[in-house]
Amino acid sequence: DSISVYPPQKLTEEQKATLVDYTTRLAKGLNIIGLMNIQYVLSNGEIYVIEVNPRSSRTVPFLSKITNIPMANIATKAILGQSIVEQGYPTGLAKEQKGVFVKVPVFSFAKLRRVDITLGPEMKSTGEVMGKDATFEKALYKGFVASGMEIKQH
Repeated sequence: DSISVYPPQKLTEEQKATLVDYTTRLAKGLNIIGLMNIQYVLSNGEIYVIEVNPRSSRTVPFLSKITNIPMANIATKAILGQSIVEQGYPTGLAKEQKGVFVKVPVFSFAKLRRVDITLGPEMKSTGEVMGKDATFEKALYKGFVASGMEIKQH
């Protein structure tokens, strides 16, 4: 499971435009209507697609809450034939919100007694929490504390 940060902290406007372009082309090329989960990686300034899945991810409720855009509802209506534009939403990136938001997984190992707790590609978290603040560092700290991590003060 991963940590998600919104808005992106270090992407250039060109990289954001590339992500929108790749996302649009993938959705059209794969004829996807509704939600899709794309995992990108940024390496040495280049954007690569790791995988594309025609489904939602657990990041959708996180982003919906932050942006006040009901993504799952919009996607469902799109699947049923009502375009996002017909629903009153523009295409492209949503307007960035004030503040920094960090989604942090919660690992309740007490609930997962027979699960190998070593980290790997499988999802093992049992929930997620969100930290919000004016800076990335403070939002991340709040997310870690809310997830049950004990942060030592120096």
